[in-house]
Amino acid sequence: MAEVKKKEKDYTKEVDELIPEAKAIVQSGNLQGALDKLLVLEKQARNASDAASTTRLAKEICQLCYEAHDYTLLNSSINALSKKHGQLKVAIQAMVEQAMGWLEEIRQRESTEKWLELIDTLRTVTEGKIFLETPRARVTLLLAHYHESLANTPTPTTPPAKDSLQTASDLLSELQVETYSSMDRREKTEFILEQMRLLIALARYKDAEIGVEGKKDAIGGGEGEWVKVRVGSRKVNEEFLKEKENEVSSVMPWPTRPALMPFIQDLKLKFYDMMIQYALKHSSYLDAAKHYHKVWETPSIKEEVDGRGREALEHIVYYVVLAPHDNEQSDMLHRLFNDPALKRLELQYALVKCFTTTELMRWPGIEDIYGPHLRATSVFSSDKLWEDLHTRVIEHNIRVVAQYYTRITLRRLTSLLDLDQQQTEETLCRLVVSGTIWARIDRPAGIINFRASKSAEDVMNDWSSDMQKLLGLVEKTWMGVNAAQAAQSRAVKA
Repeated sequence: MAEVKKKEKDYTKEVDELIPEAKAIVQSGNLQGALDKLLVLEKQARNASDAASTTRLAKEICQLCYEAHDYTLLNSSINALSKKHGQLKVAIQAMVEQAMGWLEEIRQRESTEKWLELIDTLRTVTEGKIFLETPRARVTLLLAHYHESLANTPTPTTPPAKDSLQTASDLLSELQVETYSSMDRREKTEFILEQMRLLIALARYKDAEIGVEGKKDAIGGGEGEWVKVRVGSRKVNEEFLKEKENEVSSVMPWPTRPALMPFIQDLKLKFYDMMIQYALKHSSYLDAAKHYHKVWETPSIKEEVDGRGREALEHIVYYVVLAPHDNEQSDMLHRLFNDPALKRLELQYALVKCFTTTELMRWPGIEDIYGPHLRATSVFSSDKLWEDLHTRVIEHNIRVVAQYYTRITLRRLTSLLDLDQQQTEETLCRLVVSGTIWARIDRPAGIINFRASKSAEDVMNDWSSDMQKLLGLVEKTWMGVNAAQAAQSRAVKA
């Protein structure tokens, strides 16, 4: 493309006269003759830097090819015009946008092959051109959705579903839309979310192949795609998602959007849904609870007390109790317990209360009270998550025992936890290694110590601290006695 130059001559009059003449020639059956006349004037207008006339002529050439249903000539004309020496950027941009407006109609009226040919032409023309980065991204999204449809509805003549899904994901992943200056913020976010969605679909497909012989990705599964999902999530500004227009469904107006995005989910809900999938894939229950909390904070969700709002709050409870105990988990659990909204969910409120109260929870009782309801939910229908809940109950009970006991026999602790000796020792050792509690097992004696023996220095520090507290109390008492005596003496004098 040539640099922007000053217009040397105005060809508007010549263009106005030639276009009706070219249409008449086409109607007589000589399409190529009409194009040749237009191309001659297009060259003159281009060399004179008449952007308006060049754009009109370029669009008219494409229009005539389209109306004649000569898609081979249409593709070659777009290619040839875009490569002309000194071609103006506005002319190329106008042709691309014009052709994009025909995509959906060509697909419905003609065949998918013609549609794919035009898609390929547009991707070729827009490749490497910064001023066409947004149209290229939109066309690429169309092509990615096409390959995804092949994966969802495979036929004997189409590639394997995995290959189609891989192609769709690769097409979108190569677009670095976060760097596009010509694309608005919401559309960038939508593209990034589409990239993440396809990566998750491909990752799940590869995860399903783990353990299957002869599969290339059977060992690692889709871990590479999951990592890319995490990287993609960091490109999304969560503060931007909190804006009201991104928490409700909306459709941005641009010409080809209905073809590209026939159904747009709420950006915020779509993003956190994928982040929940990522967290659960890696058993990061606390992260899943945080993401559900973000969903629950959405006004449109929170208003549905018996709908999506209730479901989100229930999932917050389930995943926060499934998360391993640490300061962050404990803080979130207690804040959740004090939330008035939780009191409307009697069963979930009682479950959270069990974990926030420093009392033992016997697993058989938990199974009897909560088991029938919890096992019917989508969360605890999984045997793994039900076993993880059992583990959290055991860990809670050990923390309670460590708080009230300095020493306890291994047999007694095993009885309190409703476990055998080996399971008790394994759970206890895991909590000690994680730093949750301090404990030492005397195997010959069968005794567990929950308090470390103090050194002489620790004893002296404790004694010094106690003496300071004692002297403080003495001083406070002495000052109180003096004040009482002074008040009594004033009363006697009076």
